[in-house]
Amino acid sequence: MNNLALYITAVLVWGSTWLVINYQLGVVAPGVSVVYRYAIAASLLFAWAALRGLRLRFGWHAHVRFLLLGLLLFSFNYIAAYSAQQYITSALNAVAFSTMMWMNVINARLFFGTRIEPRLWLGAVLGMAGIVTLFWPQISVISLSDTVLLGACLSLGGAMLASLGNMVSKRAQEEGLPIIQSNAWGMLYGTAITALAAWMKGSAFNFEATFSYVASLLYLAVFGSVVAFGAYLKLVGRIGPHQAGYAVVMFPVVAVVLSILFEGLALESHIVAGVGLVLAGNLVILGFRKRGPALRHWLRQQHHYWFDRKRLAAPGSVNLAGCIDEVSLHRS
Repeated sequence: MNNLALYITAVLVWGSTWLVINYQLGVVAPGVSVVYRYAIAASLLFAWAALRGLRLRFGWHAHVRFLLLGLLLFSFNYIAAYSAQQYITSALNAVAFSTMMWMNVINARLFFGTRIEPRLWLGAVLGMAGIVTLFWPQISVISLSDTVLLGACLSLGGAMLASLGNMVSKRAQEEGLPIIQSNAWGMLYGTAITALAAWMKGSAFNFEATFSYVASLLYLAVFGSVVAFGAYLKLVGRIGPHQAGYAVVMFPVVAVVLSILFEGLALESHIVAGVGLVLAGNLVILGFRKRGPALRHWLRQQHHYWFDRKRLAAPGSVNLAGCIDEVSLHRS
């Protein structure tokens, strides 16, 4: 799967989980639902690895990496994000967690010496401006209080943990650790840690045997965990967390679009402006401008064909599919 396909997969799946998570809330404590989610996801990955004959035994050094993945990506960041939602709105939580994009840029520089191009900063600014615009009606009515400050700090803490988890995944891939087995072990460790935290908090390990809860749980486990994390972390290894991290800004956009389609959310001017800014930042981050000359040439040819009623010249013509395919996140 090429980089563009990996990126689209992660964005669409994780963006849809915002809607699906609503069906998880109610009877079962959020932390316990996370335990169920990653227990299922880890079991599926271990089963898949066993069926394919993939190596599952690793040394202690590899298990240190797996434990860090479990702590940072599959446990503590979720605990922080869910805890933050008790004190702040989901809109403010989305804005705060989206700062992971900036954290990835900075951490990639600190841990890997990654050169940060000016377009990354520009894209990041556009993305954050878009997220703030998207949720401005909810953010503008928030008053700064101790509980809001606590919630924002928890959300930012969760974003930092997730960003550090991205760095661990990139290092693990550089050391040759495979994605599937790394995620399987990481999710297993994350499940155990989250279960321990839920138990210490006094949460009941009950279960809601309804179609909506079970179906949403399976969707989150299979697609939201196995598929999306596999695609995203593969992308982190290929193009680096500083570029892959922009996917975090795209998740709320997908969630808002789905809310408009399925929940009757009104399409207002701030939504259009916010989505436009995020998409503009997305194009800047992904280096779309590098294909500008080829795309303009193709558009001129199309105009010549459709409006002048002449055929396209075969020699030297630009293939649109090739052009778009090359507008991938990085040259693999």
